[in-house]
Amino acid sequence: MNPIEPGDAAGEKSMVILQSLLCLLREKNLLSRADIEDLAAKVAIRAADREHDPLPCQSDAVVAAKSEMDRLGAYIGGRYGGKHRRM
Repeated sequence: MNPIEPGDAAGEKSMVILQSLLCLLREKNLLSRADIEDLAAKVAIRAADREHDPLPCQSDAVVAAKSEMDRLGAYIGGRYGGKHRRM
């Protein structure tokens, strides 16, 4: 078994896997567009209130995660459609 790679290489691989998983779950209708929008909202809340985050992480990573989630949500919404979440 290969050792875990340090730094960005492991992070990039994880990101590809998670993006692919979200797309696959949406494609199979196991996740709705509203579910993905809810997830994006939770990431945005964590990014906005980093001091009170129960699962602390690097502030740059939280902001990058919010940006990536917005981008991914827009892609999945455009590709697979579906109903938006209720406000």
